[in-house]
Amino acid sequence: MKITDVKCAVIANSPVVRIVTDEGIDGWSQIETPKPYVHPIVLQLKPWLIGEDPTTVERVMKRIRSRGGFKPWGSAVSAIEIALWDIAGKAAGVPVHKLLGGKVRDTVRTYRTFYHHECSAKHTVADYTHWAASAKALPGGYKMFKLPSSFHSAMATEFPNYFYGETHAGAPYPYPHRGLVTEEGFEHAVAAVTAAKEALGPGYGLAVDAGPGYLAYDALRFAKALEPLHLLWVEDMITGDYSPFVNADVYRDVTHATTTPIHTGEEIYLRQNFKDLIEKHAVNVIGPDPCDVGGIAELKWIAEYADLHGIAIAPHGTANGVFGLARLIQVAACLPDNYIAFEYPARFEADGFWYDIVDGFDGNPVVNGEIEVPDRPGLGVNFIPEAAKAYLRPEDADFFD
Repeated sequence: MKITDVKCAVIANSPVVRIVTDEGIDGWSQIETPKPYVHPIVLQLKPWLIGEDPTTVERVMKRIRSRGGFKPWGSAVSAIEIALWDIAGKAAGVPVHKLLGGKVRDTVRTYRTFYHHECSAKHTVADYTHWAASAKALPGGYKMFKLPSSFHSAMATEFPNYFYGETHAGAPYPYPHRGLVTEEGFEHAVAAVTAAKEALGPGYGLAVDAGPGYLAYDALRFAKALEPLHLLWVEDMITGDYSPFVNADVYRDVTHATTTPIHTGEEIYLRQNFKDLIEKHAVNVIGPDPCDVGGIAELKWIAEYADLHGIAIAPHGTANGVFGLARLIQVAACLPDNYIAFEYPARFEADGFWYDIVDGFDGNPVVNGEIEVPDRPGLGVNFIPEAAKAYLRPEDADFFD
């Protein structure tokens, strides 16, 4: 089997990848929803892929892995890797998880990041109580939620004098802020998170996505103030979204001084760049994203290395799309016992059509916070070309040809 073409299109602001072979087997993948700019980066990898055997995944990846660098190039390389596994599974007639060693669980746990705008909430304490009630009412019966708060939300701009620093209204993401938190801002953030946790009540786990933006000593104070809540973790307080560095030593100082679990890792590309975090026990939980870290085999290797060091894993995936959901299920099925849950990529559901243009999912597959692991070949999800064509941009009209 040989690769004959590599294609990329953008559907609803999300790049989708198709690897074509001479045996009529296609591999599919998808890049995070707000990244249409990755489209040409995927295509520039094409010369290194044409003529290669897609079922020799690691051999092909050695040709392009060094071209990943930091985002967005790593996203393109990761998407290629996942499409290769899709082809390999289909060629062998088995689900991808069997190629990764086989599933160790029949259902996989997922958590839901629930954004404030989804329930028309802002950032008062009362809004956080409303957030919790709305989260529990979501379809799927989720038992774990992640709460965007503090610097990873509009709290930094909505709450007066939240921190000593300049606010950036109208930025493309609501968290380009960084600085010392005021006493009033600190107390408000703690009160808001506490209100959300109390409103969730027993039987529900809560994680807090709080940054990046905190200075180290503020991060420690925040984590220690939240210790009585027994949170799942606090995420990305120091570095994280679109930070091209990790600061493992700073994370370690915070992690070793609090019982609140500390989490980071969604932006990191390749196992080598997790080495410091893991070996220094700089965090309690890592959260690699399969479409940023280098793919699903890379994520599995990192999970196993973290397990050797007593560190848990909760893979990131909020904007990974319907094909991202499929790959998260496959890799989560065969992760070691340090696996907590993966982030359900709920953003694609707001588009309202993705389940209609693919086969493999009839709708949201979550039942009581769990998803049954399918045994369909490959990733278990394929486009329905005739249905999907209507959503292509004019310049991508030949994507399914």
